[in-house]
Amino acid sequence: MSPGREMLLHLKNRDIDLEEKVVVMGVLNLTPDSFYDGGRYTREAQALRRVEEMIGEGADIIDVGGESVRPGAEPISLDEELSRVIPVIEKVRRLFPITISIDTYKAEVARQAIEKGAEMVNDISGLRFDPDLRKIVAGYGVPLILMHIKGTPKNMQDNPRYHSLMEEIISYLRKSIKLAEESGVDPARIIVDPGIGFGKTTAHNLEILRRLEELKSLGKPILVGLSRKSFIGNVLGLPQEERLEGGLAATSMAVSGGARIVRTHDVKPTRRAVDMVQAILRGSDQRYG
Repeated sequence: MSPGREMLLHLKNRDIDLEEKVVVMGVLNLTPDSFYDGGRYTREAQALRRVEEMIGEGADIIDVGGESVRPGAEPISLDEELSRVIPVIEKVRRLFPITISIDTYKAEVARQAIEKGAEMVNDISGLRFDPDLRKIVAGYGVPLILMHIKGTPKNMQDNPRYHSLMEEIISYLRKSIKLAEESGVDPARIIVDPGIGFGKTTAHNLEILRRLEELKSLGKPILVGLSRKSFIGNVLGLPQEERLEGGLAATSMAVSGGARIVRTHDVKPTRRAVDMVQAILRGSDQRYG
């Protein structure tokens, strides 16, 4: 049976059946101050080696970001962000047959990134920070990831409160979808992300993972990004470099709950974990004998 419309990821030259395969999105932070790997890939040669490594580990998409959105982060200028991401995207497009996503909320960064080879836009603001972004995405016909955030990166962790957590997240994302579709973004190319860690406490993040299936009401593929995040450290009492196992456990729960795209710093173990979860969820699949 062919999957429903919402279970296909429509890319430029191919569709990915999200019932058959959870998509792993590898993170490439070209920033000096990202919360986990800031400063590791600021040189072009380092960044390209990391892309090659992630492709070999099973990444389906590389998500390129030039501005840190860690809690408390200050925004950077348009020119600074462009100088970090555009040369690398241009080189990756020339060297590797991989789907590139641009992690930005700025319309001009998205436009130039797409011109140089990016095929997706990952917007942490759900179209709230730059009103021109939706027009760029619609004009180029690329997939769009809409994330929920409460506040801005600078203030989002200043005692975030919700009256009704999942209902507020779903309402926010439903409005983002409406903004996108009214601007001409293809409904079949919209993905939603609950924004784990973006204006949420540890308790909020755990609740999102328990109730992730509720996002299916939006009729869009669900993305989660949670590798190495502070809520894992808070639960386990561990620093960033020791959060892998906790992140894999949380990722496995998310896939069980309906996530079909997983954004991660740890591609190889994540690829193995989600493939195993999918094999279990398929049940009596004959392909395994």
